[in-house]
Amino acid sequence: MAHTFEDLVQLEQAAEQAHARYTAPDTDDVDAARRAWVDAAAAFQAAVTEHAQTEGTPRIDVEMAVKKTVRHGES
Repeated sequence: MAHTFEDLVQLEQAAEQAHARYTAPDTDDVDAARRAWVDAAAAFQAAVTEHAQTEGTPRIDVEMAVKKTVRHGES
């Protein structure tokens, strides 16, 4: 399934949220939170690779554009 740029933004946001839960001082199950973060990050990375290949765009350009959008609200 080809991912849109918006899909990638959502996946990166999910990974950022999972990381925030993992690093939160009140996390009950640190191991589960870490696994959720790693899984979300892996899903994002795989989707970025697929999107870049489909679009014929350098992978790093896609990843950086998504991260810039998520972190700075830019498109």
